[in-house]
Amino acid sequence: MVASAKEEVARMARYHGWATQRLTEAVAAVPDAAYRKECGLFFGSIHGTLNHLLLTDGEIWYSRFTGGPVTGLPLDGELETDRALLASRLIAAAARWPAYVADLDDTALGGELHFITTAGQTRTLPMAAALLHVFNHATHHRGQVTAALSMLGVPYPSLDLAFHIFAERS
Repeated sequence: MVASAKEEVARMARYHGWATQRLTEAVAAVPDAAYRKECGLFFGSIHGTLNHLLLTDGEIWYSRFTGGPVTGLPLDGELETDRALLASRLIAAAARWPAYVADLDDTALGGELHFITTAGQTRTLPMAAALLHVFNHATHHRGQVTAALSMLGVPYPSLDLAFHIFAERS
């Protein structure tokens, strides 16, 4: 059976929360010096990358969808210095998406998202594609963090979407 666009976007929203939870649990095992050390990621360290995710997922994109205020921080800005609070905020930010998606009807999901970029440009994206972008963007950066965990010799979870689907079905 083919799932509807809304069902697939909802699945990705749930996957996003599941993967964020698993990643933050793995990151908790990293010693603080290694956690904050520059390791060649787009945003420097594991800490910098997780802050970027909180900024983009939890602040910028969520506000674009809900009409809230958008932070003026740069994309490498630090929203949270404390790593435990950062992990907690990431999990909470990811947990908001399934409820947001559930409230969308087919008309809204088939519509467009109009927003202003961090560079001040007015842009429009199809709503479903914009939502999928949020989850795909987070997947990209979670992959960077798991690569850093691998280099540090820290065990990391499989974050494959298929494993999430298997977990939901069991």
